[in-house]
Amino acid sequence: MEKKIIYTNEAPEPIGPYSQAVQAGSFLFISGQVAINPATGNVDAKEINEETFQVMKNLTAILHEAQMDFNNVIKTTIFLSDMSHFATVNEIYAGFFTGDYPARETVAVKGLPKNVNVEIGMIASR
Repeated sequence: MEKKIIYTNEAPEPIGPYSQAVQAGSFLFISGQVAINPATGNVDAKEINEETFQVMKNLTAILHEAQMDFNNVIKTTIFLSDMSHFATVNEIYAGFFTGDYPARETVAVKGLPKNVNVEIGMIASR
C-alpha cells in the first residue's frame, strides 16, 4: 500500500516529529490538531469555543488538501483538558458535519500541547 504525506500551509506546522496527515490507500490519518493559528504559529484563541473552531478549521484545511471533506470522516478522537468543555466542543464540532456523524471517543487528559483545552484527530476514507 502506497503511503503519501499530506501537508498544507493552511494548517499549522507540526510541533514534533510527525506529519499533518498520512494517506495510506483510501484512508487518511490526520494527526491531532490543536488551536494553533497557521498564520501566526500561535494559539490566539482565548476561549474554548474559539479553540474548537480553530481546531476544526485546521482539520478542514488538511481534509481539503487530501481532496476530502467531513463527509469522508469515519472516526475521530477528541482530547479535552476538562470534561466541563464537552458541551461547547460538541456543539461546534457537530456544526462541521452535514451527513452522518463518524464514530468517536472523547476523553479528558491531564495535559495537552501548548496548554490548550482541546485536540482532535481524525481518520477519513474515500
